Parts: sequence; C-alpha cells; structure tokens
Amino acid sequence: MTYPSQHAADVAAINKVLSVKPIWSAMQTAADAVKLDRKILLHAGPEFSTPENITRPILNSAKVTAVFEGLADSFDQAETKIISGEILLQPAQNFDVVTPLAAVVSSSMCLHKVEDGGHGDSIAWAPLNGGNGAAPRLGQCHQPALDHLNWMYSVVAPALRNAVDDGVDLLTIATTAINQEDDCHGRTPVGTRETLKRIQSSLENQSNGAAVISFIEQGPSFFLNIWMAACKCMLNAARNTKDSSLIISAGANGATTGIQLAANPGQWIVADAASPTGKFDRDDLPASRGLGAIGDSAIVDAMGFGAMAMSYSKPQQDTLGAFLPAQGLELGNLLLSAAHPGFGALNLPVGLTARACVDSGLAPIVSLGILDREGELGRLGGGIFTQPLEMFAKAVSGLQ
Repeated sequence: MTYPSQHAADVAAINKVLSVKPIWSAMQTAADAVKLDRKILLHAGPEFSTPENITRPILNSAKVTAVFEGLADSFDQAETKIISGEILLQPAQNFDVVTPLAAVVSSSMCLHKVEDGGHGDSIAWAPLNGGNGAAPRLGQCHQPALDHLNWMYSVVAPALRNAVDDGVDLLTIATTAINQEDDCHGRTPVGTRETLKRIQSSLENQSNGAAVISFIEQGPSFFLNIWMAACKCMLNAARNTKDSSLIISAGANGATTGIQLAANPGQWIVADAASPTGKFDRDDLPASRGLGAIGDSAIVDAMGFGAMAMSYSKPQQDTLGAFLPAQGLELGNLLLSAAHPGFGALNLPVGLTARACVDSGLAPIVSLGILDREGELGRLGGGIFTQPLEMFAKAVSGLQ
C-alpha cells in the first residue's frame, strides 16, 4: 500500500502517534482530571464567539448540566446565567477532553482516563456515553435528561471507577472490533462487547453491577467515548511538532467545525459547519431541522476510523454508503499517513494531515448523528459530513 507523499515534519508527527499504546486506566472527576472550575462547562468543537451564538442543543445540555452541577435551581435560571456569562462554556478539547454530539462536561462528572501505556505522557479524557433514552448528547432539555444524568454519575461512574483498576488495552479491543466490521465510530457494538468482557467480573461483584452491565449491554456506543479519548491520547503525542500539519484536534459545535494542527496546538482553524448529508428517521420534517455538524467524535475519523475506515465495515456501507462523496471508500488510503502496526494484517491507515488534503484536493469525511437544531427531538438520523477543504488550506498556509 502506498501513502501520500509526506513532509518530514508530518512523518515525525505520525511516528510519535504510532508509538502510543492507549490504555483506559482510571475514572476521575473533571475537577481532579483537568482542574475544571465549577462554573465552566465544556462542549464539543471550537469556541462560540458569544453566548448568544451557542447552538440550541448545546445550550440545552448546558442548562441540564448546570442544574445537575448545582449552578442553577431551574433550567430557565441556568439559561440566564449562561447567556449572561456567569456560567462559561469552553471547548472541551482545549482541556484534552472529548465529548460527543451536544454532551456537556462539568467539574463533578467522572471521566474516562486514557493514557499511554507505552510510557509516554500523553493523556486524554471523555465523559460517559449516555446510552439510549434521554442521553445528554442528544441536546434535549427536560427532566428525564436530568434524571438520567444523575443516575449515570451516581450509579454507573462509581461502578466503573472500581472496575477499571487494572487498565484496559484499547488497541486490542479496537483490532477485534475492526476485524468484526465495527468502524469504531458510527458502529461500535463489538468494541462495547469486548470492553465489557474486561470489566464484567468486577462489576458483577458490586451492588449496582447488574444494572450497570445491563446499561452497557443495551447501549452499543459505550465504547465510542472511550475510543474518542484513545484517539485524542494518540494524537496528543504529536503536539508541538514544528511545521507538522497532522490534525490533532477535530470537532464541531453545530455552527462551526474546527481542527488543530500538531504544529500549533490550541489554535483552532474553523469553517462553517453544514448539516451532515443523510436521512432522517421520520419523513415529516424539513431538511432545515438538521443541525450543522456537531461533536468531538470527529477526532475518531481524523485518526483514521469512522467514515475514513468505512471500507472495513460492510454494515456501515449498507447504512451510510449512499451518502458518501466520490471516492468515499478510498479516502482512507488516499489521505491517511501510515499503517498502524497495532492492527497487524489489516493494514489500517491512520493519521490525517492538512497537507494531504490540500495536495490531493480531497476533503476528509466524518460519520455523524444529525441532531434537531431546535433542540426538541434529539437525534433525527445519521449521515456523512464532508469537512470544508478551505479549512485545511488555511491551516497549512502558515507552515514551512
């Protein structure tokens, strides 16, 4: 297999990424993990220019989270405090946290810790996946969402904290998952099953263990959040590689999509976020109800999974193949940097560089859920988001 011609700085960056062995090692509160102030809430994608520009699903999740955190007594009071700036929203990836769709992170929430078991110092974090039902990532503001959040962090999080003491090797799980047609983003039931196997005996010995096991079994996306943190952990190893255009952060907030390069960590390069191209689960809604791309799960596709690895997942091709752009199934081989040695004979390519996108004229893609922009109906369906190519051109313009 051949890969795009690469700049020496990008080769150096991807080699750092390939050396990381991501391990799910612990659960810690955001206050302890990243020193998150109680009055700061973290959201997906780049920052909003003003509180008034916060997209409705993220605002809804922030309102629910503010009440959960005790920052407000009601959803209405929470909105007033958010719009006034008394409660601040900031990009999660600026704190090495990745959060899915509209889910918002607060200081008392327990996060998955993923660190480099290869003895590097790279670490990343992610909140719990909400499973089915009134999950926080869906961006709805109502009592069931608050009740579900309280249950997750009072029951599920403590059980996981006790279950993960020995550490869980995530590359082994992801390899099994890809071999069995997961793409590690839009489809993760095998990854979830394999993760549960590693912690099930510990959960069975806990008072709430049966409920937590049932929650994981019924929520096939449980592995996704952990794998998001794994991808962020691997990519973080390349930070501050001079002149490298390797994408180390990627996400969207419903209004704008953004990336960060290894050469300039912390600096978002942004563009407008269109709604993913896909199909709603119901036929009575106009296309205009679809929110623009949202979620930090784009980090998974930037690493080389999700839509960029759809050629490995026939079920995902059957579900989303009709929405792929030209050469969609080949984009992984055309844009990514190197085969990851942890995936053996799969020859799975990873590592997206802005230079490869600009040189080829090909835009990378992300598989995403489509949320209701009004924040009322939650997830409307799923689709494919094509990242704006001009964003990558802007990213490389200042590099040598």
